[in-house]
Amino acid sequence: MAFLIDQFHGFRNWFWNPRFWLPGNVTWDDIRSTEEVRYVEFSDLLHTIPLAVLILFIRYLFERFLAAPVGRLYELKDVKPRPAPPHAVLELGYKECVNPDHRSIVSLAKQTDLTERHVERWFRQRRNQDRPSGLKKFTESSWRCFYYLSAFLYGVIIMWDKPWFWDTTYCWVDFPFQPLQREVYWYYMIEMAFYLSLTFSQFLDVKRKDFWQMFIHHMCTLMLMSFSWGGNMIRVGTLVLVIHDAVDYWMEAAKMAKYCRLHRLCDILFGIFTVMWFITRLVLFPYRIVCSVVFEAHMVIGEFSRMLFIVLLLVLQTLHLIWFFMISRMAYNAIVIGQVQKDDRSDSDEGLSEDGAFGDPDKVQNAKKKHANNFVKHRNNKT
Repeated sequence: MAFLIDQFHGFRNWFWNPRFWLPGNVTWDDIRSTEEVRYVEFSDLLHTIPLAVLILFIRYLFERFLAAPVGRLYELKDVKPRPAPPHAVLELGYKECVNPDHRSIVSLAKQTDLTERHVERWFRQRRNQDRPSGLKKFTESSWRCFYYLSAFLYGVIIMWDKPWFWDTTYCWVDFPFQPLQREVYWYYMIEMAFYLSLTFSQFLDVKRKDFWQMFIHHMCTLMLMSFSWGGNMIRVGTLVLVIHDAVDYWMEAAKMAKYCRLHRLCDILFGIFTVMWFITRLVLFPYRIVCSVVFEAHMVIGEFSRMLFIVLLLVLQTLHLIWFFMISRMAYNAIVIGQVQKDDRSDSDEGLSEDGAFGDPDKVQNAKKKHANNFVKHRNNKT
């Protein structure tokens, strides 16, 4: 144990070497807090742990006493479908594959002496058994929408008079001798506590198909916030937070409208979300944040810390591109289904998810086939 402790201290001293993070001839002792000025302290990050617990408690109260009653007004119920009859062989097959292909269905039917239709029906019931109720999905989206909107408004209000909000070069002016302001301190602490709470609650919330992408996103965000706080690079960190919060609440609002079957409102909100995502994640983020760290900070901060930030920012940008592809596919599916089935797409059990499937995947494929068949019939009638 003593050996591991020594190795940990050795790694910590190497990782936080001032040459890696600060300009030349500047040490960590030079930016210690005094009675006249307050600088960041790495130990401040410990405050996020009780804050994360508090946020989870506030979320529980919000979902139960605010979001749930609103959801019930739109006739959303917290009722789970009838469970599938217990069957050991089929349960084992379900753990291996939730959506088995026809060959697997035939094999399972032979093993259990059941018909293929019976096996398909059992898997359909089993999938529905694991799906959360519409009310649960609505309350989760309501909480996220409320938080992201509140965080974005608070961030804009406190950043409006900050020079680096309008000109990123001010992120590095007088670095690292940039005093910590009280409103920025709370902004950072609350945001970090929220992402910390999401990292844990993600395993209990509604499972999305982009579960691991979201987990990587949360971990990367926490690392960026921790390192930017420890290296007193909080100015650029606040810009990252504002840019991300500017779009997320549109998506959650669209999902809330989806669950309440407000189809026209859902389409409008989703359209706004798509435009906002493109502007914030694919334009502002790379051209204001990434470029600032690459080109404006190279003469100010240590090369090690700059490269570390560039790698983490590029990981986030890669996720942004992957999600934009999914969003584009959602938009295409929404247009196709809207043309063929109008508002029927909102009746699927899958709902509007974050993985790029606007409605049930089978329903999307059927809509595409029907749209293609209608096009062929229309062309034949013309000829």
